[in-house]
Amino acid sequence: MKTQFLTIATIFTLALGTVTSTFAATTNNNNGEVSTTLTNVSKINKIELHGNVELYVSDGTADQVKVYNKYYSESALVQSQNGVLRISSYTDKKLVVWVTANDLQAIVANDNSTVKSFGTLERLDLDVTLNNTSSADLNLDAYKANINVNDRAKANISGNVNDYNLTQDQSATVNHSNLAAINRSKTVTNKMVKADQAELAIL
Repeated sequence: MKTQFLTIATIFTLALGTVTSTFAATTNNNNGEVSTTLTNVSKINKIELHGNVELYVSDGTADQVKVYNKYYSESALVQSQNGVLRISSYTDKKLVVWVTANDLQAIVANDNSTVKSFGTLERLDLDVTLNNTSSADLNLDAYKANINVNDRAKANISGNVNDYNLTQDQSATVNHSNLAAINRSKTVTNKMVKADQAELAIL
């Protein structure tokens, strides 16, 4: 079993025209928990999640990606290209990943993924998009935050934001009772009804 953990297949796609070495260091702590730290990762400004991923994100002076691969399988993929970090996993157990980023500007979560801030995310400008049944629990200290919650996604937003812009589907769930914002705007859409109407029109 340990051999399987140590042979984690992490694929990095490099930006076109550049050649950079990528390193991964696997450690085993006292609790028997296996984690793989991906080094030489930098300039992460956007994170995209697909499948069944649990992401913890925090601020830091240097970018780092740590994969807790106790339930890792070959169907998981971590890919970095042009500042976009894509993390995908389609197993029954969530792939747990901790990302530290210095200049994170956007997060997009799809499928059944979850996003949680580790500490307070201090951002000048942050865009968060939640699709399908994904969820987010974020504590922010930002000048501007654009939160888009679609389909049946859920968001729990707290902290302090100067300009807070929320766009949510009627079927989505948003809790921002613990968020202090100077300027607020909210737009409610009904994409699920439009989708049903489109299907009926085709029939």
